[in-house]
Amino acid sequence: MFALARFLIMGFVVLTVVYGSLWLYLRARRRDLLQDDWAAEADEPRDREDYVREELAEHDKRRTRTLLLLVYLLPLCLVALIVYRTNFE
Repeated sequence: MFALARFLIMGFVVLTVVYGSLWLYLRARRRDLLQDDWAAEADEPRDREDYVREELAEHDKRRTRTLLLLVYLLPLCLVALIVYRTNFE
């Protein structure tokens, strides 16, 4: 039982580091793309920082849900499947 608890705690810590790293990387990449888009649109009435901030806010909502599913739920399901197949089949 302690081995499972230790595994889950370490897994949670590792997945949290992966989640944070991916979130920061994807946000920086999206920010660069938005700045390039703003520069390509010469007739944009908004300030560059306002444009980037508003677009990032919309994108963060979608990205957060997707990353939570991919980083936390997918590995949990894979581990549960492996444990089930190992012990009960």
